[in-house]
Amino acid sequence: MQESPKKKVFDFSLFKRIFRFVKPYSGFFYGSILLAIVMAFFAPVRPYLIQLTIDSATGKALHLPAWVKWVLFGRDLSDVSRFIIAVTLFQVFFLLLESAVRFLFSFVTAWMGQMVVKDLRVTVYEKVVGLNLSQFDKTPIGTLTTRTINDIESINDIFSDGLIPIIADLLTIIITLATMFWMDWRLTLISLIPFPLMIVATYYFKESVNKSFIRVRNAVAALNAFVQEHITGMQVVQAFASEEREFQKFKKINTEHRNANINAIFAYSVFFPIVEVVLAVSMGLLVWWIAGQALDAGLLVAFILYLNQIFRPLRVIADKFNVLQMGMIAAERVFKVLDNPDFTPASAPDAVKKAQMEGAIDFKQVSFAYNEPNYVLKDISFSIKAGETVALVGHTGSGKTSIISLLNRLYQIQKGSIEIDGIRIEDYDMDNLRQHIGVVLQDVFLFSGSVLDNITLRNPAISREQVEEAAKMIGVHDFILRLPGGYDYHVMERGSTLSLGQRQLLSFIRALLYQPAILILDEATSSIDTESEQMIEKAIDTLISGRTSIVIAHRLSTIRKASKIIVLDKGQIIEMGNHEELLAMGGHYAKLHEMQFDKKKGILA
Repeated sequence: MQESPKKKVFDFSLFKRIFRFVKPYSGFFYGSILLAIVMAFFAPVRPYLIQLTIDSATGKALHLPAWVKWVLFGRDLSDVSRFIIAVTLFQVFFLLLESAVRFLFSFVTAWMGQMVVKDLRVTVYEKVVGLNLSQFDKTPIGTLTTRTINDIESINDIFSDGLIPIIADLLTIIITLATMFWMDWRLTLISLIPFPLMIVATYYFKESVNKSFIRVRNAVAALNAFVQEHITGMQVVQAFASEEREFQKFKKINTEHRNANINAIFAYSVFFPIVEVVLAVSMGLLVWWIAGQALDAGLLVAFILYLNQIFRPLRVIADKFNVLQMGMIAAERVFKVLDNPDFTPASAPDAVKKAQMEGAIDFKQVSFAYNEPNYVLKDISFSIKAGETVALVGHTGSGKTSIISLLNRLYQIQKGSIEIDGIRIEDYDMDNLRQHIGVVLQDVFLFSGSVLDNITLRNPAISREQVEEAAKMIGVHDFILRLPGGYDYHVMERGSTLSLGQRQLLSFIRALLYQPAILILDEATSSIDTESEQMIEKAIDTLISGRTSIVIAHRLSTIRKASKIIVLDKGQIIEMGNHEELLAMGGHYAKLHEMQFDKKKGILA
């Protein structure tokens, strides 16, 4: 989704939400503001002391303010040499003090920004893992990655390079201008004659860079989404010889990123010379006026230093304003994720928690749509007794996988209810519900890590001995030991170093370990060869025994054993019964059976 460059920066409601995350660190926030004020009052001190030093060296009579006498310990400084030495020594001390304050200011603002980012990223990630799967169906993974990583990091810039540094710079400019007017208001006005040109240039620079930065951020999001998607699907890209076409698409997105950055660079290249020209004109007017009025050299030097103190922050304040604005735009994008209503609600404090479930399942007039009003399940009703094995059969897209996804609360139903042991699944504690449902999917996802980590999902409550016992039950213990490192063998991302069948076998161990009351097998043997299937057939029988099981499979070795077969077509139940009953009916199931099997051999065609 492309962003409009015409976003409101000072959206105070957005600021308010950001500062909720600052609240735990409010002491550091107010401390940074105090340091900004101290730095602003420090700014005019050294130029003024330099002016006094020059005036003293040129023989001008000095009328020292009380604060100068105090910082110089009230000594008799009528002697020029003693005065210059005293002021120089104090300036060295003051420079060290000012540097320490600036360091502390930079560290506190950056530290606070990182703490806010840490807390916000945890909050966002917690929200992301709680989103309904429909959000991941509709949103590119690269976009969510950008929200969670890049955009949240930009919020850090609000504190380290945006809001608080802007306040510090503005205070410095105000205090410096006030000092200049106090010293000579006419000279100040003369030196600020070119200032309106600087304000106009700053405004146009800010607008130009802001538009470029928005284009850059959009291009970064597009690059992340494109690269993530195509690296994940590289096998398909190469299998269909699409490398060149996809490369050209990438070059187009990358060119947009380059052009946006070049526009920003052009704006900087124009703005900074304008600042130098305006500063040079101001200094020229300053010298002209002082020469015409025969004013002191000390005053000239002091005003040159003051002008530099004004123009130095002005060089970067527009840039910092853009950083602030981009941080606010990033915050708006992040809060859109947090405000997404399509998430699984958190379990209520009084949610049902069961140490053991019976496993009786009831679907009561359930209708579900990934995108309303296109319902993929329409008024589905059926019951499964505890310990019963039920098979779901139907063409691709008939709604089989949707049913098991709803049972696990991966999606929210629109109509009807689903009950387990007579209790609505929404009334169960989410973790407790899913702990009692074991799932073996057709497409097994393995994380980067060891075999042991992928089986236990890093659950410290599961010991290595339990894993080995489950592996022996499945019959893959020896296979795992043959891997380099055995159970400590490092599985690459998505399990790319293992075959489809090997990944499937690991998922069976994973399901066995949790001893679920309800077992779901979604095409669980589709990627396993005949030898592997024979190896785990006994284990599946053992696993199914005594558990409520829902099986989606095309191989009749499992379906025939089901006490009930539910036939689905276009999201509706059209037939229900056991294998023999459905064949005798001569309906949809019988036709599927006839298409899939060679009657003479009695095996899959």
